[in-house]
Amino acid sequence: MEASKSLGLDKATEAQSVSHMPGEKVQQAGCLRVRVEGSVFTAERSLLTQCSEYFRALFRSGMREGQQDELHLKGGVSAQGFLIALAVCREEKPSLQDPDQLIDAVECAAFLQVTLLSQHLCDIVDSDNCLLLYQAAAVFGLHDLFHSAAVFFRDAYCDLKGAAASVLPEELVQYAESLSPASFVALGTHSPSTETMKDSFRTVCYLDEEEGHWEHLTDLPTDASTSMAGVAVLDNRLYIVGGVYGYGKETVDCGFCYDPGTGEWSVIPGPQQPRADFNLLGHAGKLYAIGGEHQKKITSSSEAYEVATGEWRFVRSAPKPVTAVACAVARRRVFLCFWRPPDTTDIYEYVPAKDEWTLATTMIKPQSYGHCMVAHRDNLYVMRNGPSDDFLRCVMDRYNITTGQWTAMPGSYINSKGALFTAKVRGDSVLTVKHQLTLEYTIAGDRWKPRREMNKGFPKSGSLWTCLLRLPRTGPENTVTVCLMAVGRVLLPTKCGEC
Repeated sequence: MEASKSLGLDKATEAQSVSHMPGEKVQQAGCLRVRVEGSVFTAERSLLTQCSEYFRALFRSGMREGQQDELHLKGGVSAQGFLIALAVCREEKPSLQDPDQLIDAVECAAFLQVTLLSQHLCDIVDSDNCLLLYQAAAVFGLHDLFHSAAVFFRDAYCDLKGAAASVLPEELVQYAESLSPASFVALGTHSPSTETMKDSFRTVCYLDEEEGHWEHLTDLPTDASTSMAGVAVLDNRLYIVGGVYGYGKETVDCGFCYDPGTGEWSVIPGPQQPRADFNLLGHAGKLYAIGGEHQKKITSSSEAYEVATGEWRFVRSAPKPVTAVACAVARRRVFLCFWRPPDTTDIYEYVPAKDEWTLATTMIKPQSYGHCMVAHRDNLYVMRNGPSDDFLRCVMDRYNITTGQWTAMPGSYINSKGALFTAKVRGDSVLTVKHQLTLEYTIAGDRWKPRREMNKGFPKSGSLWTCLLRLPRTGPENTVTVCLMAVGRVLLPTKCGEC
């Protein structure tokens, strides 16, 4: 099929998706033929059962159609959409640029209930396709994609509002406007203090982008430490785990969780092995504590915290003892960058479903004195001070997880006092902050282009932690709650009281 060429599918999928003559028999064991429009595809019955709620229900229903060697899908699915679904189910990541491809993929994901395809569409939402996917998801009732596209639109509202007004129904624009954008949040280094001590370093601030300055959000709990702690965001909650306190650098044996919806902190248990100077990563309902230091010894042990049960358990240890590892999640895959010893950058992938580590790539670079990694689409951006003893400039390299290729980003980036090491990706832009200024970049092709500079930096001295949180628009006590009501196959926004 011509569609397979434009999608860049691998030869295995092309070979298994070719059209057959009407009377031709299916030779592969466990396979069946699926007729879509004028094409007939060979597909593994087990694959369809695993990936599609539609086929799973059909094959288990006992209906005659579920036992046949050939099925005919009439209405709701195009040949191109079915080809895309097969590719994604076979663990390919097709590049979908054409609007017709995107709409066909959304339609197929909704009609055949293919979760993997829905996830892939969520992963590829960007400034170019956001509005199209938002409207298509509303029409076909694909809830996860609808939400992903809506929040992306909200985060990039200033860039997209003009186009949205001309292509989107008013109710979809209003729904996106009702959502809270991701706010840039920063907190300084703080050790536990007493209630009576007015410690200004306990302040957590958020960036007021309209005014261009930082506002007070909350204060850290008096028993919390951000010194050598693990800090992460999971499901729009801020977690601070471990860290050290006192002259002896004793390890904090508990954690703290901030819910921006209520404006309150709660205490959570600490890891089974107390640790400091470790990485804390939030992903798919769990917190992962990787490596760190305990009693002046560097460890490779790792643990996972199940938020639903409130329990920590040990997982497979990191490939080697490590501290201060950089991490990022790209296309739902977890990557960690080990940068010590200083002349090597090993990037490992941790696969939670298999509880295993694999070496993704190694980059050899001159010695550096700082390190950061962020993800955008299917790219990892690794930032390091350098070259040699140049602390102010930063060299950036890009690793594409799809192609496995490294690219040296052209030019050099000013990294005064580690500003780039506070980078957080929001949509197609990057926010960074240090004490002198706050700077936003646009990720454009092979470089980051400065987009907006705010003269107000973070108001406290010392090291910084940064994250993104969706804050209530009118304060914790007046959170605006909006849900979706299905009318036919079109999703319309409405307040909960009207549902």
